[in-house]
Amino acid sequence: MAEQERAPGGGEGPGAAEGSGPGAGSGTAGGAERRPSWRLLGPGIVVAATGVGAGDLVATLLAGSKFGYTLMWAAVVGCLVKIALAEAVGRWHLATGRTLFDGWRTLGPWTTYYFAVYVVVWGFVYGAAAMSSSALPLQALWPDGPGLKFWGITTGLLGLAFVWFNRYAVVEKIMMVFVGVMFVVVVYVAIRATPHLGDAFAGLLPVLPDGSLVYTLGLVGGVGGTITMAAYGYWINAKGWTDSGWMRMMRFDNRVAYATTGIFVVAMLIVGAELLHAGRISLAEGDKGLLDLTDVLEDRYGGFTAKLFLVGFFAASYSSLVGVWHGVSLMFADFVDRTRAGGDAGVEVVARGQQERSLAFRGYLLWLTVPPMALLWLDQPFGLVIAYGVLGAFFMPFLAVTLLWLLNTSRTPPEWRNGLLSNGMLGASAVLFLVLCVQQVRDLPW
Repeated sequence: MAEQERAPGGGEGPGAAEGSGPGAGSGTAGGAERRPSWRLLGPGIVVAATGVGAGDLVATLLAGSKFGYTLMWAAVVGCLVKIALAEAVGRWHLATGRTLFDGWRTLGPWTTYYFAVYVVVWGFVYGAAAMSSSALPLQALWPDGPGLKFWGITTGLLGLAFVWFNRYAVVEKIMMVFVGVMFVVVVYVAIRATPHLGDAFAGLLPVLPDGSLVYTLGLVGGVGGTITMAAYGYWINAKGWTDSGWMRMMRFDNRVAYATTGIFVVAMLIVGAELLHAGRISLAEGDKGLLDLTDVLEDRYGGFTAKLFLVGFFAASYSSLVGVWHGVSLMFADFVDRTRAGGDAGVEVVARGQQERSLAFRGYLLWLTVPPMALLWLDQPFGLVIAYGVLGAFFMPFLAVTLLWLLNTSRTPPEWRNGLLSNGMLGASAVLFLVLCVQQVRDLPW
């Protein structure tokens, strides 16, 4: 492989030798090198669309409304951080032929306990937050309709049925549609806002205005950063990418996906800077801030643009719901498989499609959908978003630290271990996410 393909992993080609340490794959790294191709894009789009939900869009919007274009650089850095994390996840799966949870098991039993508790508690809270977030734009589109609880339950059940009866290939196609809708709507609104390009480019210079630290950290670490980043490796396996011959394609897929995410984030910053910061308009925190923006858009550009934005709001929310319903259920099914195997280091990656029909996969689907419906009766959608954000903050430091551990040891074939760039990005990510986690806990209304 050409020299530039080493970064950030430091590998030289697809003919990688097998690892020799604990957890090294038994049939891993060989395979003819596949050239990057636009027509093969998919898993990166799925993980990016899943990670960027309505809460991320409103966080970016609020940053733009408070500081204009000043934090544009933080959005760009955030995309680079996500590229490094997703690349590391994908590189582990392709270089070793092992799943991420299989790698975690080699680090000790503490990872099993941490993941087991986390995935159960997080799934319960996220299920309610995702249904509530998806219901808000529908209720706004049909204000005389049946109400928030009805829409929330309906979106949850539709997501359950869709993932239950379809496999990854269909999930990927519908996620492409969601991304297309999100892209068109958000970019259209940003263009309507008539951005000042000079100010936007000036925002690429790193500056920290007074009171901007929390917003900066949120832009760098929060947008698009959830447990679904760990699901990326499961999605590339479901796509049929199972050895290091797919490494260049995976990296291309990852970079295109997060470049698209970067456009979403920049577009929302433009909207916040031009429509809200310049007009000194304040928004509510949480997903309801997007409903406030809808009112601003209606006053400025008319009902069509406002309703179009609500469609984009729904696409952002519901793509996250469908992605989590599929991706995290795959992770849970693998967790059950590996736990049942009792630490057998020779367990191979489960055949494509098999886990999507397993009892564990469907059981977690039900866990994400049915019990969280009870939380909708609390009538606290903003509280659910806060709880989800805090729980999410506890996973990203775990992911960054364990990737550093796995990809710098004999668990990974030497030619695919971390290089200087990858170690630097993952190390910075670990510190960043730890700070964000502490900040989230400190900001709780104790």
